[in-house]
Amino acid sequence: MQSTKQLIKAGFIIRYLSYSTQFIRKRCFSSTTIMSSRPSVYVTRRVPQIGVDILRKTCDISQWESDDPVPRDVLLRNVEGKDALYCLLTEKIDKELLDRAGSKLRAVATMSVGYDHIDVVECSRRNISVGFTPDVLTSATAELTVSLLLATARRLKEGISAVKDGSWGTWKPLWLCGQGLDGATVGIVGLGRIGTAVAKRLQPFGVDKILYNNVIETKSAKEVGAHFVSLDELLKNSDFVLCCCALTDENRGLFNEAAFSKMKKNAIFINTSRGGMVNQDDLFKALSTGQIAGAGLDVTTPEPLPTNHPLLTLDNCVILPHIASATYKSRNAMSELTARNISAALQGQEMPCQVKV
Repeated sequence: MQSTKQLIKAGFIIRYLSYSTQFIRKRCFSSTTIMSSRPSVYVTRRVPQIGVDILRKTCDISQWESDDPVPRDVLLRNVEGKDALYCLLTEKIDKELLDRAGSKLRAVATMSVGYDHIDVVECSRRNISVGFTPDVLTSATAELTVSLLLATARRLKEGISAVKDGSWGTWKPLWLCGQGLDGATVGIVGLGRIGTAVAKRLQPFGVDKILYNNVIETKSAKEVGAHFVSLDELLKNSDFVLCCCALTDENRGLFNEAAFSKMKKNAIFINTSRGGMVNQDDLFKALSTGQIAGAGLDVTTPEPLPTNHPLLTLDNCVILPHIASATYKSRNAMSELTARNISAALQGQEMPCQVKV
């Protein structure tokens, strides 16, 4: 009798546990379903945390947790089914990637001011909003541009090497003399936000004249007393030629043999725009033959530049690893704006900084 009661009791316990397990499974499935209803965002790099934290409040995040670019095959696999993509300059956002992402993709936001790596026309055709991060890196880029100009013009690279290798020797009146800004003519190709910010920072150095060339004249020129001239006139008359314009199909390779041949022998060329603006073979020839005095580059093609590249053999060429926006303040602001661009698009709103096609 006792044994029968125990069996009945055990049966009740087993059925109770079975019902409980089913209930828990249903609740877990329901919870998973709710979570998956949140928009999904793929972040293609380890980026300043502020942007990721903003997105986590309303989105499910998956991320390539590395300081190095995500491999193309991994990127293509991980964008499948995503609602938004948080990318960098190193990711090519083309038709192949958009096809792999699928019809759910509503937003592509790049943590950069340049967006030539994104097929914006194809994105527009698919009603995908594209965001970028202008303004927030203007000051940092302008600071770096002036720093690079001074380092190149005053031959700091050669001076540092002379101290390191012991070839400094005694003081010599003409040794390591470079170009100064006092009384100089500066030519800026692309007097936009960054170009204007650079011009403002150069004024206290006592430059005599600022020339600029744009597709059209710009109102900001009056702020810095810049004079609109043709590109040929700018190249011919400038002691310093600064490339500060966005890269387009029309101006790709703008600084080539023909352009360098029009510049002064003592001219310094600076590029903090995009590597594609320059024909690097022609630049090497101009620098190695004395056609121009020096060049400072923060951008190259490709990036990183191979360590055996001819430009790296020249003392009169200073090359930096694309660090124009590399301040904590600027990079945090870029990350935040990228996240806000995505958040707005996912809510059906226009991005704070949206590319217009």
